[in-house]
Amino acid sequence: MGQRTTLDRRQFGAGILGLSFAGLGSTAQAQNGPFNVFTHRVMQTVSTGAQGGDITKDWAQKNGVTIQWTTFDTGPLQERLFREASLGETSVDVGFVVNTQVVPRAATLFEPLDDYLKKDPLEDPADIFPGLMQGMKVAGKQLAVPFRHASSGLHYNEEILAEKGFSKPPATIEEMIEIAKACSYRRADGTQVVGLCTPGVTYPNVIDLARAWDGDFITPDFKCVADRPPMLNAVRTLRELFQANAFPRNFATLSPEDVNVWMQQGRAAMSLQSMGRNRIYNDPQKSKFPGKIKTIAVPASKTLAGKYEAAPAKVEFWGMVIPKNAKRKDLAWSFIKAMTSKEATLKAALNGNGPVRASTYADQSFAGTVPYAAEELKVLKVARVPLPAFDEAARAGDLFKEEAEAAVLGMKTPEEAMASLVKRVQPLLPA
Repeated sequence: MGQRTTLDRRQFGAGILGLSFAGLGSTAQAQNGPFNVFTHRVMQTVSTGAQGGDITKDWAQKNGVTIQWTTFDTGPLQERLFREASLGETSVDVGFVVNTQVVPRAATLFEPLDDYLKKDPLEDPADIFPGLMQGMKVAGKQLAVPFRHASSGLHYNEEILAEKGFSKPPATIEEMIEIAKACSYRRADGTQVVGLCTPGVTYPNVIDLARAWDGDFITPDFKCVADRPPMLNAVRTLRELFQANAFPRNFATLSPEDVNVWMQQGRAAMSLQSMGRNRIYNDPQKSKFPGKIKTIAVPASKTLAGKYEAAPAKVEFWGMVIPKNAKRKDLAWSFIKAMTSKEATLKAALNGNGPVRASTYADQSFAGTVPYAAEELKVLKVARVPLPAFDEAARAGDLFKEEAEAAVLGMKTPEEAMASLVKRVQPLLPA
């Protein structure tokens, strides 16, 4: 049908040039400037830390590029990354997305990775937790490769607990509440301590408390159940702690990095955060309590005795995506491969990352030096994502934060706030 079967001189020359540049590989691509990664700060921290070393260094040297980390909090990161991926072209080479962002809309913005996985596979792909890979799929297409899972745990300062007469961590969530109230005081050195600290009352943070009673915000079949007893218990608990000065007065503005500092300085006795923060909390260069901040699985309520060894706290996971409009996709894939190799996964884990490979837990250099490894495995057996992925998840999260803050501050009762939340969120959910 008029299709040419021979190459003209211009096409042939272009083909030779293409082959020449392909032969140069990333060196030619690197001339386009730094390799741009849009991510959350914690990903940069665990990729370049001192304990395991910089897992990007060899790859960057081999490919003749410098890595430009551009970091945001989770919400702004999604907004900027999705906006960049919507343009005609972007300078972003790789972006990081959390599991709740891998929604149908993402399939139109990010490169399906199935062809790369076939022609240039990851190292030992079966070693990566299958549930994490599955959680990065939309309509059967692999949109992201997992890099980090963050399983929640309860961190406690054993020195502060001991000062108030507690020789061991709480075995139930009820004991945790009791300890939080008791450990809200002014220490001899003048430091004011709160019993419990979290980075605000966004749904991922509050869900960890609700899971102590096996609760949810939104169920896998898209029902908003925030007005049921488990979530109400969680919101009531935070209100109760706030009233008792056992929860920060400025909780609404605290970032995860702020919580790191509070724990390092002994301004908080306990925190609910990802288990990987244990290493940051005990950093001898920054912490006043190196080696004294311990991490356990979130304790379940005594009402769940016999059902769970630990609360089915949240597990969230981050993955790497390539924007469809990116200019250096092959280079981006080589970065993803390097970041998820067994060696890189182990080194990142030693820097405080939640490893996505089972082999890392079997490696003694990790399991033998990470005091919470056994507790994390306990959590991974029962943990579940904080809510299912859907297009309006970010909006639902904003509404949760708004209503939960109102409840904790006493502007509404927990019952009023959660009833309002259900009414506002249900219309956003898939039918």
